[in-house]
Amino acid sequence: MFSKEFLDESSALKKKWEDEVKKTVAKHGDQKEKWTTVSDLEIKRIYGPDDLKDMDFAQDIGYPGQFPFLRGNQATGYRGKYWTFRMFSGMGTAVETNKRWHYLLSTGQTGLSTAFDFPTLMGYDSDSPKAKGECGKCGVAIDTIEDFKDLINGIPLDRISTSMTINPPATVLWAMYCAAAEMQGVPLAKISGTIQNDMLKEFIAQKTLMCPPEPSVKLISDTIEFGTKFVPRWNTVSISGYHIREAGSTAVQELAFTLRDGMEYVEDVIRRKGLQVDEFAPRLSFFFNAHIDFFEEIAKLRAARRIWAKAMRDRFGAKDPRSWWMRFHTQTAGCSLTAQQPYNNVIRTAVEALAAVMGGTQSLHTNSLDEVLCLPSEHAVQIALRTQQIIAEETGVANTIDPLAGSYFVESLTNEMEEKAWAYIHKIDEMGGMIAAIEKGYPQMEISDAAYKFQRQIDAREKVMIGVNKYGEENEETDIPLVEIDESVEAEQLKRLAKVKRKRDDRMVAKCLKDIAASCKKGDNVMPSCIEAVKNYATVQEICDVYREVYGEYRDPGIF
Repeated sequence: MFSKEFLDESSALKKKWEDEVKKTVAKHGDQKEKWTTVSDLEIKRIYGPDDLKDMDFAQDIGYPGQFPFLRGNQATGYRGKYWTFRMFSGMGTAVETNKRWHYLLSTGQTGLSTAFDFPTLMGYDSDSPKAKGECGKCGVAIDTIEDFKDLINGIPLDRISTSMTINPPATVLWAMYCAAAEMQGVPLAKISGTIQNDMLKEFIAQKTLMCPPEPSVKLISDTIEFGTKFVPRWNTVSISGYHIREAGSTAVQELAFTLRDGMEYVEDVIRRKGLQVDEFAPRLSFFFNAHIDFFEEIAKLRAARRIWAKAMRDRFGAKDPRSWWMRFHTQTAGCSLTAQQPYNNVIRTAVEALAAVMGGTQSLHTNSLDEVLCLPSEHAVQIALRTQQIIAEETGVANTIDPLAGSYFVESLTNEMEEKAWAYIHKIDEMGGMIAAIEKGYPQMEISDAAYKFQRQIDAREKVMIGVNKYGEENEETDIPLVEIDESVEAEQLKRLAKVKRKRDDRMVAKCLKDIAASCKKGDNVMPSCIEAVKNYATVQEICDVYREVYGEYRDPGIF
């Protein structure tokens, strides 16, 4: 990066500065003994040319749109197009959620993102005894394609991309989307969006579980294969670090475990489906957490792109530059929000969103100030969306591409995070891959230890959360209006589901479910059978029960 003469001159200047620092510290002291990121990476007092002396600009940094894509996939950055403003939303019935979607689109949102209730997330219908009291509470309730048609009513599916945060039943919900699009007259080749569909991180962190790891990954490979052949604009998996971070991981763990999950999926599709890596890799997508440590998050996102580019080119032999791209969505950190002094959450979200943008995200959700208390209110959602719009159009940060490139600190921190992430990845390789590591409980224990350590630091005030362990106020009262889902929503949904079941052809449903079971047993792709089943009004649970019967039901071992 630098000539010997330049480094020698820099070294002499640094020595002079260090002498001044020693005098100042001896006289006045220092605020802390140790300065660290929120994830406990130690931060030096200052960074300079000597921290980057071993870097090669062409190989390690480069320009946007060029390998290793450290500075972004697109040559023109945000000058060509802003990131997608994609607010996560889902509440009560499909009709209610559809109203929120239309409101968000009318106020400037550019992509849809769907939150489902717990029964749907777990593959149960609203009339299941396991669903009682949970219908529509933390997201939208979807039981049949009738609900799905209400959800997308008036949404132009050929022009709006839709993200669905769904994992064990992802094949079923995506089948509903595909079938509903065809009923709307939109061919599969024209719909675009993302299903999260990332079960490895469920076993590691979020724990919405259905079948064991091996068949769960098989279903994901089915969607990747089907999308590659028939739905070319769809991202059939969103490999998620978000929930890993929400479970308490460090930034390095989020980076390493997420990317190793992605490598596991690539290996499975090549082995199980016989596809060439360049056939499907360009449609893989990722999902990261933007936490509160500004520079750590920027470095993490930049490192993620470089690691993935190297892995795809060197590990998997991908030839298409689009296969080397890491395309990702980012969401500000839910775990950084506090019930105490909730208006502080507006500030946290703004800083986290800015870090995501400076890190080069392609899509962004900003959390609402009240999310730690309830489903977001319309007012809080508007503030969260306006946060993105102000960053995009008022702050000037989109004017130039990767403005922190070349920063001694940012480049050094990026290098450190990449190095530590590769160490994790190689350790998991030695264990036999991510499924083997999960079965040993390795990533789960690493995250658990990190979460425990962080909580101890909060308790000891080694790490600060404003309003929680510093600057708190006695007898605080919150004036945030709480959004609650009325119990009548469940009664309404149950009536709707019963009506669909009365009117449908039960013999045709039984045949479709039998076809899905046969596909599972033979190792065939389940997607064509799933689409046919939902068109005939098979429910989410009926299809998921087939998976549970054929593949078995997974019980988390509860590793401590």
